Amino acid sequence: MIVGITGATGAVYGVALLKALKGISGWESHLVLTDAGVLNVWHELKLKRKDVERLATVAYHPKDIAATIASGSYVTEGMVIAPCSMKTLAAVAHAHADDLIARAADVVLKERRRLVLVPRETPLNLAHLRNMTAVTEMGGIIFPPVPAFYAKPKSLDELVAHSVARVLDLFGVHSAKLARWRGMKGTPPARD
Repeated sequence: MIVGITGATGAVYGVALLKALKGISGWESHLVLTDAGVLNVWHELKLKRKDVERLATVAYHPKDIAATIASGSYVTEGMVIAPCSMKTLAAVAHAHADDLIARAADVVLKERRRLVLVPRETPLNLAHLRNMTAVTEMGGIIFPPVPAFYAKPKSLDELVAHSVARVLDLFGVHSAKLARWRGMKGTPPARD
């Protein structure tokens, strides 16, 4: 799986995804960490580029357009961009492959593989929404990391882990630890 980490807030999602993939037998992670992503990883998690790159099976420089993942002949299960900045969303939506993240996403879409974008922006303007629509129409999945409060998370780590597990579900990797909706138990309280 290709993992892109861009300059949007929420670097914890990409790092948690890399850690999860490291613990799953048979999966490799191919990381592209943008320069803006490096800034956010440091600001939010106090990690340096090399710390994040060590979590991946393979790491590429964002300007390495000759990387294996820049070609459709290199087979992957797909790509997750977590977090996905609005700049990267726009590049993907308009096939503006000016760096390796946008090029790899373009390849994933053209090869009809799974592409999941985890956008971290609020509120959204019309351009953001239209770009999300364009990516969806091309077969990509827009996955805002919206908390699942029914899981009754006790920490930020549990909120992040839930979103990461849901992303992995989209690739057929199912976790027994994921708190799944089991329906309502008991009767809702009567109205006063």
